[in-house]
Amino acid sequence: MKAVTWQGKRDVRVEDVPDPRIEEPTDAIIRVTSTGLCGSDLHLYEVLTPFMTPGDILGHEPMGIVEEVGAAVPDLQVGDRVVVPFQIACGNCWMCLTGLPTQCETTQVSSEGMGAALFGYTRLYGAVPGGQAEYLRVPQAQYGPIKVPEGPPDDRFLYLSDVLPTAWQAVAYAGIPKGGSVAVLGLGPIGDMACRVARLQGAGRVFGVDLVPERLRRAKERGVETFDLRSFDDEKELVEAIRDQTDGRGPDAVIDAVGTEAHGSAAARMVQNASALLPRKLSAPMAERFSVDRLAALYTAIELVRRGGTISLSGVYGGMADPMPMLTLFDKQIQMRMGQANVRRWSDEIIPYLTDEDPLGVEDFATHHVPLTEAPHAYDMFQRKQEGAVKVLIKP
Repeated sequence: MKAVTWQGKRDVRVEDVPDPRIEEPTDAIIRVTSTGLCGSDLHLYEVLTPFMTPGDILGHEPMGIVEEVGAAVPDLQVGDRVVVPFQIACGNCWMCLTGLPTQCETTQVSSEGMGAALFGYTRLYGAVPGGQAEYLRVPQAQYGPIKVPEGPPDDRFLYLSDVLPTAWQAVAYAGIPKGGSVAVLGLGPIGDMACRVARLQGAGRVFGVDLVPERLRRAKERGVETFDLRSFDDEKELVEAIRDQTDGRGPDAVIDAVGTEAHGSAAARMVQNASALLPRKLSAPMAERFSVDRLAALYTAIELVRRGGTISLSGVYGGMADPMPMLTLFDKQIQMRMGQANVRRWSDEIIPYLTDEDPLGVEDFATHHVPLTEAPHAYDMFQRKQEGAVKVLIKP
């Protein structure tokens, strides 16, 4: 089969690789019909290269048709149409039963000190072959795949794999009061969808911050009060502008949907890039233990949120040596919640909104649909934020 493989920094290729096969009784094989390109994939494309191995198959947002099932997968049949969550979880351990499948005790990558295994996402999360391919082996298929009906296009349901539950959890963790206010930093796919979910769930005012014109336009068209970073000389001006809209206090909650892609410290970027140039045996420990994120968005969130408010982190941060303004966090009595989205925790709540009325605008959410053969160009386009690329879907 053909698959998108990682070969080095900013080097992905479509190559012929062996077809997946059933390896455990709890496996299933699906024929991928659509798969997403995620902002997290760009971390692998550029930042987290020390944890990658040439030939790794990328992607963690797939859906498709079941082709084969293992003997211990009672609820799936050949021909079922399914969405595959980005994390791999058993559904039966203590963590899964408490609504935390991202911490699944069956698939935890304990050798790396990490949580549940993820599709297509470095050795830190199990180096499991990903979904930007013609076929995908799905471990723990007795729990993970979400069956969806025939008929509507893939775009109606694909975002159940990652974007929708990640945005849904970001809003849930933000704890926005009914009629209250929230600022969303970063209007990429997760931030954009978080704005839509917040409005759907009754937020009174939703502020969106970004510097990419296409992203700002999309959010504004859906009723978000947008702020263009390019219009402000520094963070303080932006913070004051939003405070002016919230009686001088700041919003009740801030969702940081930027993470390590923030346009921040040049020094931090230098450390990230330097680690990628070292021999693999040295670069991975350096990146894991001494990496420093570009924390501009998180610092802005801390400054912006009102006293006693909540910060919800959905953007991925990978550094372990990051300086945190603990005095400010304590003094402002800020609550903070974060983590990978627990897909199956939220999927049943989300599905009723994937109707013909399409209140979340999923069917026109993607800006680009490309064949698998054009994946390398899609990565480059998305990383450079060119051609109006906000969300790219790949069709094997």
